[in-house]
Amino acid sequence: MKKLINKADDVTAEQLHGLGLAHLDIEVHHDPAFVSVVGGAKDRVAVISGGGSGHEPLHGGFVGMGMLDAACPGQVFTSPTPDQMYAAAKEVAGEKGVLQIVKNYTGDVLNFQMAADMLRDDGISMRNIIIDDDVALKDSLYTAGRRGLGTTIIAEKVCGAAAREGYDLDQMAALCRKVNLYGKSMGVALTSCTTPQNGKPSFELGADEIEIGIGIHGEPGVERIKIKTADEVTEILADHIFEDEAYTRKLSEWDSAKGDWVDSEVTDITFSSGDEAIAIVNGMGGTPVSELYTVYAKLAEIAGRHGVKIIRNLVGNYITSLEMAGCSLTLVKVDDEILRLYDAPVNTPALRWGV
Repeated sequence: MKKLINKADDVTAEQLHGLGLAHLDIEVHHDPAFVSVVGGAKDRVAVISGGGSGHEPLHGGFVGMGMLDAACPGQVFTSPTPDQMYAAAKEVAGEKGVLQIVKNYTGDVLNFQMAADMLRDDGISMRNIIIDDDVALKDSLYTAGRRGLGTTIIAEKVCGAAAREGYDLDQMAALCRKVNLYGKSMGVALTSCTTPQNGKPSFELGADEIEIGIGIHGEPGVERIKIKTADEVTEILADHIFEDEAYTRKLSEWDSAKGDWVDSEVTDITFSSGDEAIAIVNGMGGTPVSELYTVYAKLAEIAGRHGVKIIRNLVGNYITSLEMAGCSLTLVKVDDEILRLYDAPVNTPALRWGV
């Protein structure tokens, strides 16, 4: 294992310390660990997210004006704890409540639910919206349903802008739910990655093998195949996105007004000719950005064949898996509301425009 670390047990704390020193417009807290905007979100709905470390810049790199008000980093590839989320919300939240954006991994979902219950007991209005945009699978050993991937970034950006426009908590929840249902993602791994605590690869791939549909923690994908060209790999990933059928699943959200969890059913979209979309070609940490542009060129061509126009894009490392080589594709259908909020100014360590 070759990594720029000191002690494996100190990795998350030391990286957070460096983040705070590098970006003085955000605050880093260590006991418990979370990152927050200076001054909190007392005059608006607070937007909070989190997850295991090792996926940077997600989520701490998206804390700042126009995006997240706080982020809770767990240890590497480990869910943050409820006390982190509780402390983060108490730090930033005002009277307008908290929207928690939760990637669909079992530990994240359970811990954010526990935090919501704790905050409810303190009289803080809550909504937990789950992001489950991974079209690779419907269920796995690691999730109850599809995993949360790149649509998380768009949800955090759009909801952060909506909060600053004065959306109330119900409007924020509806918006976040819509973004999730409009997004689809699919990833591929060319290599494994090594967590500092384990010191060995999370899984094994042959020198000529790639894993289609991989999860961001190294969870198994849908198939393991021989290495192919960039265009061929992009075709495989994009085909899964464009051929994905509308997926209906149960949704459970905390409703502060009712004081209980409320179940409903939601169905995502399928892409149709004439749709406009935001595209993300995301690196997994070990892939050169130049290769990601090769992938983007093919994705744009494929989208055009389907009559889908990409009107905004992100190409680079946004949700990584340490040093894993590979990429994920995300397409999020946009309407006027989503596009307006996406284009609104943002100023975070990892995303910045309009300022």
